[in-house]
Amino acid sequence: MNRKLPQSRLPDEGLRVLERSGSVLILVLVVIAMLTLGAYSFSEIMISESEATAMYGRQAETRAFADSGVELAAAVIAVPETEEDASLYHNPNRFRGVLLRESENARGRGYFSVVAPVETDPSGTALRNGLIDESGRLNLNRLLNFELDETQTRDMLMYLPDMTEEVADAILDWIDDDEIQRPYGAESDYYTSLEPPYESRNGALESIDELLQVAGVTSALLYGEDANRNGKLDPNENDGDANAPFDNSDGILQPGWAAFLTVNARELNQRADGSERTYINNGVLDELYDSLAEEFDEDIAQFVVAFRMSGAYVDPNDPAAQAAASADSGAATVNSGDNSVAESNSKSGDSNQGSLVEAAAEIGNALGGNAQGAVSRGGMDLSKGAKYDLKSLYELIGAQVEVEIEGQKQLLQSPWAADSGSMQSYLPTLLDALTVVEGPELSGRINVNQARIEILLGIPDMTEEIAQAITSSPMIGAEGEAIAEQATMRTNTGWLVSQGIVDLPTMVKLDRFLTGRGHVFRVQIVGFFEEGGGFTRVEATIDSTESPAKVVAVSDLTELGRGYTKAELTGIIDDGT
Repeated sequence: MNRKLPQSRLPDEGLRVLERSGSVLILVLVVIAMLTLGAYSFSEIMISESEATAMYGRQAETRAFADSGVELAAAVIAVPETEEDASLYHNPNRFRGVLLRESENARGRGYFSVVAPVETDPSGTALRNGLIDESGRLNLNRLLNFELDETQTRDMLMYLPDMTEEVADAILDWIDDDEIQRPYGAESDYYTSLEPPYESRNGALESIDELLQVAGVTSALLYGEDANRNGKLDPNENDGDANAPFDNSDGILQPGWAAFLTVNARELNQRADGSERTYINNGVLDELYDSLAEEFDEDIAQFVVAFRMSGAYVDPNDPAAQAAASADSGAATVNSGDNSVAESNSKSGDSNQGSLVEAAAEIGNALGGNAQGAVSRGGMDLSKGAKYDLKSLYELIGAQVEVEIEGQKQLLQSPWAADSGSMQSYLPTLLDALTVVEGPELSGRINVNQARIEILLGIPDMTEEIAQAITSSPMIGAEGEAIAEQATMRTNTGWLVSQGIVDLPTMVKLDRFLTGRGHVFRVQIVGFFEEGGGFTRVEATIDSTESPAKVVAVSDLTELGRGYTKAELTGIIDDGT
């Protein structure tokens, strides 16, 4: 018997098959979508990783560019390759946009630039391509070596922006070697009352940052408005309280005390070629005479030794000269290895004169003098020894000396004339060859070519007129070019007198505080690509008192930003990026 299935059940079965097929299709589409999304995400991740790897590589390259700049700066300091390299202040040909990585496209070309502020520009907008001489700042660790009185020492700090007597004395108490509190200062009894307690350093600072431990010193005072430490006034540093750092929006960069102070400055007491200078206050006069005669001539040797024996001649018929000599009766100096000075009367008959004569006679006998111990050079009897120590080489310029030669008193005229034309020609040689200080270093002298006016004003006997004249004298041309003759002339302080900025009597007083160049440098370098991301900014300290010059510290400033526009780094004006 044949049986037939009910017709009504067939469509339902078909529907169920179709439903199952549709579900599978949706599931497949979902899987495909998820796989596509996963592949896309994986691709995005790989692209990001690739870009990150490439950026890391470019960043590493810019660090290598910056490190190369540090090494080049150290090499140029130690051994200048060309005469132009002698200019470390502003040398765009050597230090700006130096190509290190060549490429066919701009994105692949890599450079470094050495950038520094023009310290004498109050607006904080001028830049140069050169090194920062640490001697352009006041070296706190050598400040007490000047042996000034308490007020004069404090005054050397008082011209810093927002400095107070309390903070100045607290700084001096921190660096001196005792626990005797100055009138406005603080010693360990104050610091041990703090939480946590600590004691006063009572010695040399290890870094300028250490000043934050001194009573009254704050981050705002120490670092000022220059938040990114590039030495220039950026928009956010001149907008009041709109953006950090909070500033006074006066159009003038206040860099903070860190830009005025240092603990690293050193200056070698030697010639430019590294050889020893002639110590002009040598107590063995025949030895001094022979050295000067060999290097210069007999006339110079005779005059200098006569000056040491008698001091400068003062015309008894000139009341003004007599008054000036009386006011400066403590002109003679005794030097002790640094440039601290103890003044004494140059022509007084003190109790030690007899022993000096006896010692000179003994030296004369040892060196082949006559039976009476007399030693003669240039017709002068040197056995009486020196009565006068020079405190400055500038005392010799235009001076006269009365001395007995072959039994007859004679008036000798200085071989170094006081007119500006002559001084420009002989001062570089004179200041390079001779020294009034015995020892390997000169302590704490300030480089007038890079010192800010606030540092100059704190120097004893410095007037505002002189300080303004020094800081107003340009070393860079109107178009930002280097002035070669200025760089050559200013390797010493002679230009101050040869250009009439300082007269000779004032220069004699200022000389022990001033120099034309130190031997420790700070350098800020940016490594970068011509186009595209990646840069490194570093700051290094280079000590050229050693040979070869030694990089003693490197700080990475990259997190503070590039600091300079592409135009500032390359000298090429473009879109300003």
